Amino acid sequence: MAYDLEEQEQLDSIKAWWAKYGNLVTWVLIIALAGYAAWTGWNTYQGRQSAQASVLYEEQQKSLAAKDNSKVQRAAADIQDKFSGTAYAEMSALVAAKSAFDANDLDAAKKQLQWVIDHGRGKEYKAIAAVRLAGVLLDAKSYDEALKVLSGDYPAQFAGAIADRKGDVLAAQGKRDEARSAYKLALEKSDAKDPGRQLIQIKLDAIGGEAPKA
Repeated sequence: MAYDLEEQEQLDSIKAWWAKYGNLVTWVLIIALAGYAAWTGWNTYQGRQSAQASVLYEEQQKSLAAKDNSKVQRAAADIQDKFSGTAYAEMSALVAAKSAFDANDLDAAKKQLQWVIDHGRGKEYKAIAAVRLAGVLLDAKSYDEALKVLSGDYPAQFAGAIADRKGDVLAAQGKRDEARSAYKLALEKSDAKDPGRQLIQIKLDAIGGEAPKA
């Protein structure tokens, strides 16, 4: 069926537009499709990574229950090596640190906690690792190193725990005024319902402090 004049003009306009912009549109579509394919593939890959890491993490939990520290450490190393992009890497490192500490292997405990601080992707995990590592360093009387660990940039919800640990380190150094200030800050930043507040208050009282005014 023949086109009338108006239809032919519209067709010519489309042909002219395509001749001018067709290649650009084609490349935009290719890039968009490639991006979508990459995004879908990445999500699939991440899901597979997490599933495989979860299996190792479950095995690590069984080793922890059996108090087999060597297997706990090996599982953490495997997860960090193969699945470092998953949350299981950070979780397994914290588990391994606890297992090593209980086994009196302080070097391994420090190594695992430092791994979370250096390589962890979640700021919450980093904060937990920092508080725990500072505690290990405090026991080792590495006071300056402990304070350095606690000086990092951590989420606001951990301000109380960070200040409390700083108070412990400063008190151990005999810096009573600084320790007192740290404990007071810990009380101010801790939730009123936090059961740990009572212990902070006891430590504050022990160095001649006072409760913050309401």
